[in-house]
Amino acid sequence: MSGEHRVVVTGLGTVNPLGNDVETAWNNVVNGVSGIGELTRVNKDEFPMKTAAEVQNFDMDAYVEKKESRKMDRFTQFAVASAKMALEDANYEITEENAPRIGVWIGSGIGGMETYEQQFLNFQKKGYKRVSPFFVPMMIPDMAAGQVSIFTGAKGLNSCTVTACASGTNSIGDAFKVIQRGDADAMITGGAEAPITNMAVAGFCSAKAVSTNEDPSRASRPFDKNRNGFVMGEGAGVLILESLESAQKRNAPIYGEIVGYAGTGDAYHLTAPAPEGEGAVRAMTQAIADAGLAPEDITYVNAHGTSTAYNDKFETQALKTVFKDHAYDLLVSSTKSMTGHLLGAAGGIEAIFSLKAMQTNTAPPTINYEEPDPDCDLNYVPNKAQEKEIKAVLSNSLGFGGHNATIVFKEFTE
Repeated sequence: MSGEHRVVVTGLGTVNPLGNDVETAWNNVVNGVSGIGELTRVNKDEFPMKTAAEVQNFDMDAYVEKKESRKMDRFTQFAVASAKMALEDANYEITEENAPRIGVWIGSGIGGMETYEQQFLNFQKKGYKRVSPFFVPMMIPDMAAGQVSIFTGAKGLNSCTVTACASGTNSIGDAFKVIQRGDADAMITGGAEAPITNMAVAGFCSAKAVSTNEDPSRASRPFDKNRNGFVMGEGAGVLILESLESAQKRNAPIYGEIVGYAGTGDAYHLTAPAPEGEGAVRAMTQAIADAGLAPEDITYVNAHGTSTAYNDKFETQALKTVFKDHAYDLLVSSTKSMTGHLLGAAGGIEAIFSLKAMQTNTAPPTINYEEPDPDCDLNYVPNKAQEKEIKAVLSNSLGFGGHNATIVFKEFTE
């Protein structure tokens, strides 16, 4: 790997159903607190889905003036707030001098769905002149990255990956490679999503992908025999990735080193994963090889773990194929049991939880794990966090369209 730059994580920021900052969210996830409640952002009486993981008490005024935040869809607001938190956490000041070497890569699965719906209603009722001039720049999925660049001053490579539920993880992996090859000194990266809107809820309900369990505390139950679909969530997770040289020059705090990334395609089905998780097997195998590690070096896996019948079964099979006997020594958990499924933002917050798990040697639990499924027979850290020395972690995200993305972090050593 001569000539490649080592890449470390120096800052974290999040807005999600478990808290509007990293420490609150991490404390809740470790303690098995559910962020899932009654569906309130749309009229739940109109849908079979009754629960959602909604962001609570979010105050955008703390980050951007109201006249500016009004020009942002909710998913972009989450991204800008999380990016500002992450930069502050990294103690990273963007200046005229360093701005061209700092980039942004933030993914979103469906972008400004709320904006689209509101403006379409305006158009239907009152014609084109009543559609906001900000309609397009509020709706398009790349606007989280665009606005983060504008509000932080980062002038390097600015991009957005749209790979459904793999968007956040693909974005972090893509940003990692930018720094590794020397095209930037730092990247602001992750995912953002605000999908709890009438049309998105309607679409997922029609596809029979979401849980219809009416008890919020038990609706998301990854790997449990009685799982019956995912719970929609919203929020953002943003990381500051930095070349090791840059971080050391600044004497920055280091959460861990990002060492491996791979993305694969199933070439199989619009929404269902390939049988036995074949595409996920290749993503994990390639990411571990990219990291220069052996499968036995991984202690904790933050699983995609959506609480759907197919995902949990095939992801488990994929883990067993990749890790063989070591699969039974792994700590595997789905934090979606508490956050719900943040779609394109899932990989962002799950990367944060993976790093915190390594930093604290604590694997967060999979809550609501009550009845084992014979197809899912690994250690899913049921209901209570487990402590173990964690030197390397792997995070999976698998999306509609057959997108599979895996990233690997390891403990930083000089």
